Amino acid sequence: AENHNQPPTSHIHGSSTSVESHTWLSKILPAGTIESVENKFHLGNYVLDRQTGEKTWEAMSIYVRVGMHLLYYGSAQENALHWKRTLQLLQSQSEKMGMEYDSPESTQHINPFIQSFQLEPTLFEMVEPDPNAYPTFNAFFAREIKESARPIAEPENDLVTSSPADCRLTAFPSVDLATKYWIKGYGFTLERLLGSPELAAQFNGGSLVIARLAPQDYHRWHAPVSGTVRGIKDIPGAYYTVNPQAINEPGTLDVFCENKRSVMTLERSATGSPIAIVAVGAMLVGSIKYVGGVDTLGTQVRRGQCLGAFYYGGSTVIVVYPPGEVALDEDLVKNSTGHNMETYMKVG
Repeated sequence: AENHNQPPTSHIHGSSTSVESHTWLSKILPAGTIESVENKFHLGNYVLDRQTGEKTWEAMSIYVRVGMHLLYYGSAQENALHWKRTLQLLQSQSEKMGMEYDSPESTQHINPFIQSFQLEPTLFEMVEPDPNAYPTFNAFFAREIKESARPIAEPENDLVTSSPADCRLTAFPSVDLATKYWIKGYGFTLERLLGSPELAAQFNGGSLVIARLAPQDYHRWHAPVSGTVRGIKDIPGAYYTVNPQAINEPGTLDVFCENKRSVMTLERSATGSPIAIVAVGAMLVGSIKYVGGVDTLGTQVRRGQCLGAFYYGGSTVIVVYPPGEVALDEDLVKNSTGHNMETYMKVG
Protein backbone atom coordinates (compact mmCIF):
# COMPACT_ATOMS: atom_id res chain seq x y z
CA ALA A 1 0.00 0.00 0.00
CA GLU A 2 2.98 2.32 0.52
CA ASN A 3 4.48 1.70 -2.92
CA HIS A 4 2.42 4.02 -5.11
CA ASN A 5 4.79 3.53 -8.05
CA GLN A 6 3.54 -0.01 -8.67
CA PRO A 7 0.00 -0.76 -9.88
CA PRO A 8 -1.99 -2.46 -7.07
CA THR A 9 -2.79 -5.40 -9.38
CA SER A 10 0.88 -6.37 -9.13
CA HIS A 11 0.75 -6.86 -5.35
CA ILE A 12 -2.08 -6.16 -2.87
CA HIS A 13 -4.86 -6.57 -5.47
CA GLY A 14 -3.33 -9.33 -7.53
CA SER A 15 -5.66 -11.84 -9.17
CA SER A 16 -7.80 -13.70 -6.67
CA THR A 17 -9.01 -16.49 -8.94
CA SER A 18 -7.63 -19.88 -8.00
CA VAL A 19 -6.64 -20.72 -11.58
CA GLU A 20 -4.53 -17.61 -12.10
CA SER A 21 -2.94 -17.56 -8.64
CA HIS A 22 -1.93 -21.24 -8.97
CA THR A 23 -0.53 -21.01 -12.49
CA TRP A 24 2.82 -22.54 -11.62
CA LEU A 25 1.32 -25.30 -9.44
CA SER A 26 -1.45 -26.21 -11.90
CA LYS A 27 1.22 -27.31 -14.39
CA ILE A 28 1.97 -30.20 -12.01
CA LEU A 29 -1.38 -30.93 -10.35
CA PRO A 30 -5.00 -30.62 -11.54
CA ALA A 31 -7.03 -27.77 -9.98
CA GLY A 32 -9.40 -30.11 -8.14
CA THR A 33 -6.50 -31.83 -6.39
CA ILE A 34 -4.95 -28.51 -5.37
CA GLU A 35 -8.22 -27.27 -3.88
CA SER A 36 -8.89 -30.53 -2.00
CA VAL A 37 -5.44 -30.50 -0.43
CA GLU A 38 -5.70 -26.81 0.47
CA ASN A 39 -9.13 -27.35 2.01
CA LYS A 40 -7.88 -30.28 4.09
CA PHE A 41 -5.04 -28.23 5.55
CA HIS A 42 -7.12 -25.06 6.03
CA LEU A 43 -5.48 -23.17 3.19
CA GLY A 44 -8.86 -22.24 1.77
CA ASN A 45 -12.52 -23.19 1.68
CA TYR A 46 -15.46 -24.13 -0.52
CA VAL A 47 -18.69 -22.12 -0.63
CA LEU A 48 -22.06 -23.34 -1.95
CA ASP A 49 -24.12 -20.75 -3.84
CA ARG A 50 -27.70 -21.18 -2.66
CA GLN A 51 -29.18 -19.58 -5.77
CA THR A 52 -27.30 -21.66 -8.34
CA GLY A 53 -26.40 -24.73 -6.29
CA GLU A 54 -22.80 -24.40 -7.50
CA LYS A 55 -19.91 -25.31 -5.23
CA THR A 56 -16.96 -22.98 -5.73
CA TRP A 57 -13.51 -22.39 -4.30
CA GLU A 58 -13.42 -19.00 -2.58
CA ALA A 59 -11.44 -16.38 -4.46
CA MET A 60 -8.48 -15.15 -2.47
CA SER A 61 -5.05 -13.78 -3.40
CA ILE A 62 -2.45 -16.53 -3.03
CA TYR A 63 -0.25 -14.50 -0.66
CA VAL A 64 -3.27 -13.89 1.61
CA ARG A 65 -4.17 -17.59 1.52
CA VAL A 66 -0.65 -18.72 2.43
CA GLY A 67 -0.15 -15.87 4.91
CA MET A 68 -3.26 -16.79 6.89
CA HIS A 69 -2.22 -20.43 6.89
CA LEU A 70 1.18 -19.56 8.35
CA LEU A 71 -0.48 -17.39 11.00
CA TYR A 72 -3.29 -19.67 12.14
CA TYR A 73 -2.43 -23.31 11.39
CA GLY A 74 -0.58 -25.16 14.17
CA SER A 75 -0.15 -25.06 17.93
CA ALA A 76 2.94 -22.81 17.89
CA GLN A 77 1.03 -20.20 15.92
CA GLU A 78 -1.94 -20.40 18.29
CA ASN A 79 0.28 -19.50 21.22
CA ALA A 80 2.09 -16.76 19.31
CA LEU A 81 -1.20 -15.13 18.33
CA HIS A 82 -1.84 -14.36 22.01
CA TRP A 83 1.47 -12.58 22.51
CA LYS A 84 0.97 -8.93 23.38
CA ARG A 85 3.34 -7.99 20.57
CA THR A 86 1.25 -9.95 18.02
CA LEU A 87 -1.98 -8.32 19.19
CA GLN A 88 -0.37 -4.88 18.95
CA LEU A 89 0.92 -5.69 15.45
CA LEU A 90 -2.51 -6.79 14.19
CA GLN A 91 -4.10 -3.67 15.67
CA SER A 92 -1.48 -1.28 14.32
CA GLN A 93 -1.61 -2.81 10.85
CA SER A 94 -5.42 -2.67 10.81
CA GLU A 95 -5.40 0.97 11.89
CA LYS A 96 -2.63 1.78 9.41
CA MET A 97 -4.55 0.18 6.54
CA GLY A 98 -7.66 2.07 7.61
CA MET A 99 -5.79 5.39 7.40
CA GLU A 100 -4.27 4.41 4.06
CA TYR A 101 -7.70 3.67 2.63
CA ASP A 102 -9.18 6.89 4.04
CA SER A 103 -6.68 9.00 2.10
CA PRO A 104 -7.51 10.54 -1.31
CA GLU A 105 -4.56 8.64 -2.84
CA SER A 106 -6.29 5.35 -2.04
CA THR A 107 -8.69 5.79 -4.97
CA GLN A 108 -6.04 4.12 -7.14
CA HIS A 109 -6.96 0.85 -5.40
CA ILE A 110 -10.65 0.92 -6.37
CA ASN A 111 -10.49 -0.27 -9.98
CA PRO A 112 -7.79 -2.92 -9.32
CA PHE A 113 -9.93 -4.24 -6.45
CA ILE A 114 -12.94 -4.44 -8.77
CA GLN A 115 -10.86 -6.24 -11.40
CA SER A 116 -9.28 -8.64 -8.90
CA PHE A 117 -12.66 -9.89 -7.64
CA GLN A 118 -14.54 -9.40 -10.94
CA LEU A 119 -17.09 -7.03 -9.38
CA GLU A 120 -17.96 -5.11 -12.57
CA PRO A 121 -21.36 -6.86 -13.06
CA THR A 122 -22.49 -5.83 -9.55
CA LEU A 123 -21.86 -2.09 -9.79
CA PHE A 124 -25.32 -1.30 -11.22
CA GLU A 125 -26.81 -2.41 -7.87
CA MET A 126 -25.07 0.42 -6.01
CA VAL A 127 -26.54 3.82 -5.13
CA GLU A 128 -23.40 5.22 -6.77
CA PRO A 129 -22.46 2.83 -9.61
CA ASP A 130 -19.49 4.88 -10.87
CA PRO A 131 -16.31 3.68 -9.11
CA ASN A 132 -14.55 6.92 -10.06
CA ALA A 133 -17.08 8.97 -8.04
CA TYR A 134 -15.86 7.69 -4.65
CA PRO A 135 -13.45 10.02 -2.77
CA THR A 136 -11.50 7.18 -1.07
CA PHE A 137 -11.13 3.42 -1.24
CA ASN A 138 -12.94 3.02 2.08
CA ALA A 139 -15.89 5.01 0.74
CA PHE A 140 -16.11 2.50 -2.11
CA PHE A 141 -15.56 -0.48 0.19
CA ALA A 142 -18.54 0.53 2.37
CA ARG A 143 -20.61 1.47 -0.68
CA GLU A 144 -24.38 1.58 -0.28
CA ILE A 145 -26.66 -0.73 -2.24
CA LYS A 146 -30.03 0.20 -3.74
CA GLU A 147 -32.81 -1.16 -1.56
CA SER A 148 -34.57 -2.42 -4.69
CA ALA A 149 -31.55 -4.64 -5.42
CA ARG A 150 -32.12 -6.68 -2.24
CA PRO A 151 -35.87 -7.17 -1.71
CA ILE A 152 -36.67 -9.19 1.40
CA ALA A 153 -38.28 -12.62 1.08
CA GLU A 154 -41.97 -12.83 2.04
CA PRO A 155 -42.26 -9.17 3.10
CA GLU A 156 -45.82 -9.69 4.33
CA ASN A 157 -44.81 -12.44 6.79
CA ASP A 158 -43.40 -11.00 10.03
CA LEU A 159 -42.40 -14.46 11.24
CA VAL A 160 -39.75 -14.82 8.52
CA THR A 161 -36.15 -13.98 9.39
CA SER A 162 -33.67 -13.31 6.62
CA SER A 163 -29.97 -13.06 5.86
CA PRO A 164 -28.37 -9.97 7.41
CA ALA A 165 -25.77 -9.57 4.67
CA ASP A 166 -24.37 -10.63 1.33
CA CYS A 167 -22.34 -13.34 2.98
CA ARG A 168 -21.06 -16.87 3.35
CA LEU A 169 -23.54 -18.20 5.92
CA THR A 170 -23.58 -21.05 8.41
CA ALA A 171 -26.66 -21.86 10.52
CA PHE A 172 -26.87 -23.94 13.68
CA PRO A 173 -29.99 -24.85 15.73
CA SER A 174 -27.83 -24.76 18.88
CA VAL A 175 -24.52 -23.42 20.14
CA ASP A 176 -23.38 -27.00 20.80
CA LEU A 177 -23.76 -27.83 17.09
CA ALA A 178 -21.89 -24.63 16.16
CA THR A 179 -18.93 -25.57 18.35
CA LYS A 180 -19.00 -29.19 17.18
CA TYR A 181 -18.98 -28.49 13.45
CA TRP A 182 -17.62 -24.98 12.96
CA ILE A 183 -16.28 -22.90 15.86
CA LYS A 184 -13.29 -25.00 16.96
CA GLY A 185 -11.52 -22.43 19.12
CA TYR A 186 -11.37 -23.04 22.86
CA GLY A 187 -13.97 -21.49 25.17
CA PHE A 188 -16.72 -20.12 22.92
CA THR A 189 -19.80 -19.22 25.00
CA LEU A 190 -22.72 -16.86 24.51
CA GLU A 191 -21.70 -15.03 27.67
CA ARG A 192 -18.25 -14.29 26.22
CA LEU A 193 -19.66 -13.42 22.79
CA LEU A 194 -22.31 -11.02 24.12
CA GLY A 195 -20.24 -9.68 27.00
CA SER A 196 -23.07 -10.13 29.51
CA PRO A 197 -24.22 -13.14 31.58
CA GLU A 198 -27.70 -11.60 31.94
CA LEU A 199 -28.12 -11.15 28.19
CA ALA A 200 -26.65 -14.57 27.42
CA ALA A 201 -29.15 -16.22 29.78
CA GLN A 202 -31.98 -15.07 27.51
CA PHE A 203 -30.51 -17.10 24.62
CA ASN A 204 -29.52 -20.36 26.35
CA GLY A 205 -30.55 -23.24 24.07
CA GLY A 206 -31.13 -20.89 21.16
CA SER A 207 -30.01 -20.80 17.51
CA LEU A 208 -26.99 -19.20 15.90
CA VAL A 209 -26.50 -17.82 12.39
CA ILE A 210 -23.00 -16.75 11.32
CA ALA A 211 -22.80 -14.46 8.28
CA ARG A 212 -19.21 -13.97 7.11
CA LEU A 213 -18.42 -11.13 4.74
CA ALA A 214 -15.34 -11.70 2.57
CA PRO A 215 -13.52 -8.54 1.40
CA GLN A 216 -15.17 -8.76 -2.05
CA ASP A 217 -18.71 -8.80 -0.60
CA TYR A 218 -21.00 -5.78 -0.27
CA HIS A 219 -19.87 -4.64 3.17
CA ARG A 220 -22.94 -3.52 5.06
CA TRP A 221 -25.27 -5.46 7.30
CA HIS A 222 -29.05 -5.34 7.61
CA ALA A 223 -31.77 -6.19 10.11
CA PRO A 224 -32.76 -9.90 9.94
CA VAL A 225 -36.07 -9.10 11.68
CA SER A 226 -38.19 -6.03 12.45
CA GLY A 227 -37.99 -4.70 15.97
CA THR A 228 -37.05 -2.03 18.48
CA VAL A 229 -33.45 -1.33 19.50
CA ARG A 230 -33.12 -2.15 23.22
CA GLY A 231 -29.36 -2.18 23.64
CA ILE A 232 -25.99 -1.37 22.06
CA LYS A 233 -22.74 -2.59 23.61
CA ASP A 234 -19.31 -2.02 22.06
CA ILE A 235 -16.68 -4.55 23.14
CA PRO A 236 -12.98 -3.85 22.47
CA GLY A 237 -10.85 -6.71 21.25
CA ALA A 238 -8.30 -8.16 18.87
CA TYR A 239 -8.11 -8.09 15.06
CA TYR A 240 -7.87 -11.77 14.09
CA THR A 241 -9.17 -12.98 10.73
CA VAL A 242 -12.73 -14.37 10.63
CA ASN A 243 -11.93 -16.65 7.70
CA PRO A 244 -12.69 -20.37 8.25
CA GLN A 245 -8.92 -20.94 8.16
CA ALA A 246 -8.91 -19.57 11.71
CA ILE A 247 -12.47 -20.36 12.87
CA ASN A 248 -12.21 -24.08 12.01
CA GLU A 249 -8.79 -24.56 13.57
CA PRO A 250 -8.82 -26.39 16.94
CA GLY A 251 -6.79 -24.69 19.64
CA THR A 252 -6.63 -21.80 22.03
CA LEU A 253 -7.86 -19.06 19.68
CA ASP A 254 -11.55 -18.11 20.00
CA VAL A 255 -11.89 -15.47 17.29
CA PHE A 256 -15.51 -14.39 17.77
CA CYS A 257 -15.15 -13.85 21.53
CA GLU A 258 -11.74 -12.21 21.30
CA ASN A 259 -12.27 -9.79 18.40
CA LYS A 260 -13.55 -6.23 18.55
CA ARG A 261 -17.36 -6.26 18.19
CA SER A 262 -20.61 -4.42 18.78
CA VAL A 263 -23.74 -6.11 20.16
CA MET A 264 -27.18 -4.76 19.20
CA THR A 265 -30.20 -6.18 21.01
CA LEU A 266 -33.62 -5.94 19.34
CA GLU A 267 -37.06 -6.62 20.75
CA ARG A 268 -38.69 -8.42 17.83
CA SER A 269 -41.96 -6.83 16.71
CA ALA A 270 -43.68 -10.09 15.76
CA THR A 271 -42.98 -12.01 18.97
CA GLY A 272 -41.59 -9.63 21.60
CA SER A 273 -38.51 -11.87 21.88
CA PRO A 274 -34.93 -10.56 22.18
CA ILE A 275 -32.66 -10.92 19.12
CA ALA A 276 -28.91 -10.27 19.37
CA ILE A 277 -27.04 -8.98 16.32
CA VAL A 278 -23.27 -9.04 16.79
CA ALA A 279 -21.09 -7.12 14.32
CA VAL A 280 -17.59 -8.62 14.56
CA GLY A 281 -14.55 -6.75 13.28
CA ALA A 282 -11.54 -8.62 11.92
CA MET A 283 -8.04 -8.36 10.53
CA LEU A 284 -7.64 -5.06 8.64
CA VAL A 285 -11.14 -3.86 9.62
CA GLY A 286 -10.62 -0.25 10.67
CA SER A 287 -14.08 0.40 12.07
CA ILE A 288 -17.65 -0.77 12.63
CA LYS A 289 -20.14 2.04 12.03
CA TYR A 290 -23.91 2.14 12.50
CA VAL A 291 -25.84 4.22 9.97
CA GLY A 292 -29.03 6.25 9.99
CA GLY A 293 -29.15 6.65 13.78
CA VAL A 294 -30.12 3.02 14.39
CA ASP A 295 -27.79 2.88 17.41
CA THR A 296 -30.22 5.09 19.38
CA LEU A 297 -32.21 3.15 21.96
CA GLY A 298 -35.90 2.92 21.09
CA THR A 299 -35.33 3.17 17.34
CA GLN A 300 -37.67 1.04 15.22
CA VAL A 301 -35.98 -0.97 12.48
CA ARG A 302 -37.59 -3.10 9.81
CA ARG A 303 -36.40 -6.36 8.31
CA GLY A 304 -33.98 -5.65 5.48
CA GLN A 305 -33.09 -2.15 6.70
CA CYS A 306 -29.38 -1.29 6.62
CA LEU A 307 -27.92 -1.16 10.13
CA GLY A 308 -24.25 -0.48 9.56
CA ALA A 309 -21.07 -0.71 7.52
CA PHE A 310 -17.64 -2.28 7.94
CA TYR A 311 -14.56 -0.50 6.62
CA TYR A 312 -11.79 -2.36 4.88
CA GLY A 313 -11.36 -6.06 5.53
CA GLY A 314 -13.38 -9.22 6.06
CA SER A 315 -15.88 -9.28 8.91
CA THR A 316 -18.83 -11.20 10.34
CA VAL A 317 -22.36 -10.67 11.64
CA ILE A 318 -23.66 -13.23 14.15
CA VAL A 319 -27.40 -13.37 14.86
CA VAL A 320 -28.51 -15.15 18.03
CA TYR A 321 -32.12 -16.28 18.52
CA PRO A 322 -33.70 -17.53 21.78
CA PRO A 323 -35.06 -21.10 21.98
CA GLY A 324 -38.04 -21.76 19.73
CA GLU A 325 -37.78 -18.43 17.93
CA VAL A 326 -36.78 -19.75 14.50
CA ALA A 327 -36.82 -22.97 12.49
CA LEU A 328 -33.70 -22.73 10.36
CA ASP A 329 -34.01 -23.93 6.75
CA GLU A 330 -32.87 -27.53 6.43
CA ASP A 331 -30.50 -26.93 3.50
CA LEU A 332 -28.57 -24.29 5.48
CA VAL A 333 -28.21 -26.55 8.50
CA LYS A 334 -27.20 -29.52 6.32
CA ASN A 335 -24.54 -27.48 4.51
CA SER A 336 -23.20 -26.24 7.84
CA THR A 337 -23.18 -29.53 9.74
CA GLY A 338 -23.18 -32.30 7.12
CA HIS A 339 -20.83 -30.67 4.61
CA ASN A 340 -18.95 -28.27 6.92
CA MET A 341 -19.41 -25.62 4.28
CA GLU A 342 -20.74 -22.09 4.07
CA THR A 343 -23.70 -21.14 1.88
CA TYR A 344 -23.46 -17.98 -0.20
CA MET A 345 -26.51 -15.81 0.57
CA LYS A 346 -27.70 -12.29 -0.17
CA VAL A 347 -29.36 -9.69 2.05
CA GLY A 348 -33.03 -10.46 2.66
